[in-house]
Amino acid sequence: MSIEKLLRDNIRVLEPYSSARDDFSGTAAVFLDANENFQNMISFDRINRYPDPRSLEVKKAFAKAYGVDVKNLTIGNGSDELIDILYRMFCECKRDSVLIMPPTYGEYKVLAAINDVNIISVVQKPDFTLDIESIKRELDEKAPKLMFLCSPNNPTGASIPLSQIKELAQYNKGITVVDEAYIDFSTNESAISLISENERIVVLRTLSKAWGLAGGRIGIAIASEEITSIMYKVKYPYNIPLPSQLCAIKALNSYSKVMEEAKKITIERERIRSALETIDGVEKIFPSDTNFLLVKVKRANEAYDELSKRGIIVRNRSKEVLCASCLRITIGSRAENDLMLSTLKEVLSEL
Repeated sequence: MSIEKLLRDNIRVLEPYSSARDDFSGTAAVFLDANENFQNMISFDRINRYPDPRSLEVKKAFAKAYGVDVKNLTIGNGSDELIDILYRMFCECKRDSVLIMPPTYGEYKVLAAINDVNIISVVQKPDFTLDIESIKRELDEKAPKLMFLCSPNNPTGASIPLSQIKELAQYNKGITVVDEAYIDFSTNESAISLISENERIVVLRTLSKAWGLAGGRIGIAIASEEITSIMYKVKYPYNIPLPSQLCAIKALNSYSKVMEEAKKITIERERIRSALETIDGVEKIFPSDTNFLLVKVKRANEAYDELSKRGIIVRNRSKEVLCASCLRITIGSRAENDLMLSTLKEVLSEL
């Protein structure tokens, strides 16, 4: 019997998540496509033992940096592992549902498909705000086990007001997952403050963005002690490598420095916004609380191809709902950004 026939049906037809680096292969001068931090702030040279399966020292460092309790933390191999764990904890294959609000992070949908969980979508409004009444209607009618709120959102850059997160989490009878991957670039209050009054909220954080540790694969879930204890029953042991744990501890112990650098990135983001506004062919720049900008340009597909040919790699989001003709541009170093701006100006003038 062939491998294909042995596969689960949902895996056979699965459309995998497309990472930024799937869209481009080869060499380039500037990579502004994956929302990484362009700075490499941590180095180490010690590795000789199996890693702590509970990442206790990482949890202690995170707890100190953010004023939370160690008992409420789960460390994962990136946030994606933590999302997958939540699916495996709460969702029965072919029976349960998950609610998402596109355009949003694509991995929610991919992991739902892998776990054979039904997907309910409530598309955001054209201004990238939530359709609260439609969300409540779906919660009433379909009772999803998980609801994902990405704030600030990827790829739009928009934040969800904390009052709306609280309202929806209280209304939802299932688990509300608030993905705050980009919160360190925002001045908005974290949903962590809501966990003490609602045990069905899980907040996700990552060290891949503001912390500059995308290669370390460190995700953090903040939740009630009950949910945290179950997550550790489900997750794989020893899957947070010691080098990653050491990097995370070192970074988290430099909280003030990292936040200063995050602030510099937001200042640079606004400089880029102002520069983009002067370029013919740039039609709209959406508000952003992140380290990237969603930019509507004329003939985005052609512009993306031409930028790639010239060594400038951004992300083409044109196929996503409400994102027609949009490119997502990560904020890099000043030199990278200036090269991107001059090249984009040339490309758009030639289209």
